[in-house]
Amino acid sequence: MSALQQNQVLSIQSTVVSGYVGNKCASFALQIHGFDVCPVNSVQLSNHTGYKCFKGQVLNAEDIECLYDGLKQNNIHGQFSHLITGYIGSKSFLLKVGEIIQDIRDSNPGIMYVCDPVMGDNGKMYVPEELMPVYRDVIVPKADIVTPNQFEAELLTGIKITSEAEALKAMQCLHDKGPKTVVLSSTNLGLKDSKDSKGSEDVLVALASSVKNGDKECYRIEMPYKEAIFVGTGDLFASCLMAWMHKDNDLKTAFEKTVSTVQTVITRTLNAAQEVAGPGNKPTPAQMELRLIQSKSDIENPKINFTAKKL
Repeated sequence: MSALQQNQVLSIQSTVVSGYVGNKCASFALQIHGFDVCPVNSVQLSNHTGYKCFKGQVLNAEDIECLYDGLKQNNIHGQFSHLITGYIGSKSFLLKVGEIIQDIRDSNPGIMYVCDPVMGDNGKMYVPEELMPVYRDVIVPKADIVTPNQFEAELLTGIKITSEAEALKAMQCLHDKGPKTVVLSSTNLGLKDSKDSKGSEDVLVALASSVKNGDKECYRIEMPYKEAIFVGTGDLFASCLMAWMHKDNDLKTAFEKTVSTVQTVITRTLNAAQEVAGPGNKPTPAQMELRLIQSKSDIENPKINFTAKKL
């Protein structure tokens, strides 16, 4: 086993030629924070799937096994201090990722693993349903930090979330599976018109919970609801959270900096897209690509515009 390299992360998720989702998004954010990023792509597409068309390739279990075998034969697999996973589109690939996570952890028990269990949103799955039990029973139990959205948390726990109490119950269920830190990156609990909400304002709610030495801390952040479709925000959220949890080792600070970063990026993105589209016109998917490059300084040193309330 080669010596552990601090701030070296293996990132397994999708990538695109044009735009910023998956590894294309996470790598930039993590490199800004000083991480040496080693990306493995689960799929590689011309652009994200929200465009009128997309082309590309889907890697299979044999592909990732081949790549990992090369890392292992060169004793590179033991150098990683961090591991992050995002979008994965096939069951066989995800099962192989589970084997790789365990093999890396055997080489380095202290590795930090952040799992973004990308399965769907707003009640709709965009990966095969057979991936859910693999995430629930194989992948999530290996994670240190898990960052589902509301829908994904419901899938993983079987708990319908219509209140903060139910959200906290679902988060505890995820803690019981293994992760020490659980963050619901967004919920509809603050939306007036949501069928899953009793909220009185048009805000999204993010919740974070951490268990350490038997003690538990929970936080809530409210964010303004923006009537627009953003792609890649979950990838940015998970990578920023990992960076700040590593740097600060403090859930409240990491949570606030992560939410503030993502909100700054999407505000800049929406303003720029609307300006390009022109008055009264709906921005196209291309115009709505995250303005990551323009947000470099905000990712590196975010101004905390959203504070966390302790629950």
